[in-house]
Amino acid sequence: MSVHIHTLQLDLGMQLITQLSKIDRFDASWETIEKRAGASLKQLKSIATVRSVGASTRIEGSQMSDDEVAVLIEKLSVSKFEERDEQEVIGYFEALDTIAENYASINISESQIKNLHKILMAHGDKDAWHRGNYKQVSNAVEANFLDGTKQLVFRTAEPGIATQDAMMQLVEWYYSDKETIPLVKTALFVYEFLSIHPFQDGNGRLSRLLGSLLLLQNGYSWIQYVSFEHEIENRKSEYYKVLMQTQRNRPGENITEWLVFFVSCLINIQEQLLAKLADGKITKSLSQREQRILFFIQNHPGCSSGEVSKKLELALPTVKKSLTTLVENGNITKEGRGKATGYIMI
Repeated sequence: MSVHIHTLQLDLGMQLITQLSKIDRFDASWETIEKRAGASLKQLKSIATVRSVGASTRIEGSQMSDDEVAVLIEKLSVSKFEERDEQEVIGYFEALDTIAENYASINISESQIKNLHKILMAHGDKDAWHRGNYKQVSNAVEANFLDGTKQLVFRTAEPGIATQDAMMQLVEWYYSDKETIPLVKTALFVYEFLSIHPFQDGNGRLSRLLGSLLLLQNGYSWIQYVSFEHEIENRKSEYYKVLMQTQRNRPGENITEWLVFFVSCLINIQEQLLAKLADGKITKSLSQREQRILFFIQNHPGCSSGEVSKKLELALPTVKKSLTTLVENGNITKEGRGKATGYIMI
């Protein structure tokens, strides 16, 4: 079945409808899962936040690891951030935190979107001239790869009236369309925002923040306990390929391929979330320091207490005490003896 939504075309076949239903069935049972999981979700949310911040900034070219992101976030109140990667990480964290705390009261309006952009770009002196305002010169979407190469993904709306009109129409459509189901509207809003690319910089990061905001506002509260951004980072080449193949037929393009990609990402992270809750290794009483250490070990299996101490900038005796607690709780196990001792997730 082919449908016309906003300025876009969409083919709603049975397979896609089944996948959309699968997500909603999970959402319907989430309240029960949430009550059963209880305080365990606090730990998942902490891990997901770090992963989301790290992944979304790395997609745009940052080189910071999740461990470095975790350390940086902890220094938020006492540090001035000079490096570009650091500025982008802290900006993303603050914007994501703003959404997590206030999503119910954030209107999907041009002024609120501009305000989120202002928060996202707040720490970069080089961004002062454009933060919170629509672009003044033409921009294009380029994919940044690890080897330093770039590839044009698609052209974007021209600055000035074209961008202003496109954003105004996008917001008006989002509020006036009462028939399209929320998941589809969210996916289309993110796609249109990326296609317009209304700001000089930060559009990719802001699109992912807006995706989380819309999902939370539409009742998909489980999204905050698993990283959508991390899933996209793992499928970065596919992400850019789908955008490029779809957007090149603009205007009036068929965005079925994009919706299929978006939905498959959601299904994957739902399954990841259920797996984490089912394995029984999430401890309710972990301190923030123990959570950081556990997260580091998860990403660096076999690491030593000295490596944990150095990378997380924690005193070695403190690390050893926390490692003992984590071993006793059954979160991790140690292998080897003496200086050769390493720690892994069970």
